[in-house]
Parts: sequence; structure tokens; C-alpha cells
Amino acid sequence: MKNPNPSELLLGLPGAERILEGLRDYRENRHSMAACLVRMARRRLAKAGLLEPAPPEDDGAELDLYHLLSGEGDQAHSRYNALIRELVSFEHALDHRLSRLHPA
Repeated sequence: MKNPNPSELLLGLPGAERILEGLRDYRENRHSMAACLVRMARRRLAKAGLLEPAPPEDDGAELDLYHLLSGEGDQAHSRYNALIRELVSFEHALDHRLSRLHPA
């Protein structure tokens, strides 16, 4: 698949702004919450042509995200869960969009 314009492909998906920020941070090797989410969704983002094919799974992304959140205050667990729910919604919406763009 050719590399699509990420902004156009992700437009309107839940959490798209955070994922676009994460793609920028990931590519610039910034350690951010958004980059952690991109690391978690790497396989799907690669399937969409937004990243190079995924290397072996990055098992540390979830822990890295939690550590970043815990440094910001008492609500780390709640914020972590909210971000994971948003990521799952994003992934489902992306899968749906890709299936409509490229039917089997």
C-alpha cells in the first residue's frame, strides 16, 4: 500500500489528533504519551501504510505510558484506562475505514 496522507486517512477517527501527534513524536524519537500509544498500535498503523512494517512486538509501551502518566499526578490509573479505551476505539475505527477503502 502506498503511504497515505495520515491527516486525511485518520480524519474524524476517535483519538486521531493524539495519534497524529504520536506519529510525529515517534518519528522524532520523543518519549511521549502519544508516542507510546503509537507504539501500541504500531502493527495496525503499519498495515495502514503510516509506519514501516512492525518489528517484533514492543512489550514496554504500556508500562512506559503508565510511568509517564504516574509522573503527572494521582489519576494515572484512570487516565491510563481512558487512553487505552480511546486507542481501542481508534483501532476499530481505523480497521473499519481500511476495510471500506480496500475491500477484500
